[in-house]
Amino acid sequence: MPEIVDHPLIARMRECLATHVPLEDGTSDARAAAVAIVLRPRGDDIELLFIRRAEYHLDPWSGQVAFPGGRHEPSDTDLLETALRETMEEIGADLHGKFELLGRLDDLHSQTVKLPNVFVRPYVIAVHDVPHFRLSLEVADAFWVPLAYLKSSSSWQRTTVQARGISFDVRACLFEGKIIWGMTERILSQLLDLTAPAS
Repeated sequence: MPEIVDHPLIARMRECLATHVPLEDGTSDARAAAVAIVLRPRGDDIELLFIRRAEYHLDPWSGQVAFPGGRHEPSDTDLLETALRETMEEIGADLHGKFELLGRLDDLHSQTVKLPNVFVRPYVIAVHDVPHFRLSLEVADAFWVPLAYLKSSSSWQRTTVQARGISFDVRACLFEGKIIWGMTERILSQLLDLTAPAS
């Protein structure tokens, strides 16, 4: 796929992800899912796209911040198509033919028995922009967060969150009243670690 997004930080992501060999799920009984980590250039920085899921009692991730994505369906040609389809369904953004695939991160599993048995494959993609959103009923909000903010240690702290009637003490990134934690935090931290400058 041609390199279509020209930005120094996108180039840094591209370079780091090109040498990363992602770990793939080896558990046959886990259902596959995929998310899109969507990046866009903004001045000297780049921004990452997040959604906040709508409050719904049957959704195990109700109200949480996430990357666009969802479970694989038989009609999907592969998990990248899953991520693109779900992005279209959730925020109304058709990215087909408008993105650069920078790479993949390691597959991740849910970590508690109360969550569905799924593994998530994160795809990192760059776009010039997503000019507007058309949110589905499953999504309460879609928003961009600057990479510089996510990389700042002052944006991160231990906090207590409530989910499924249980309190969790978690590492989280706080942004304008929103809490990035759980599997989304694990995916985000993996990306930040992979693309951090060598010490």
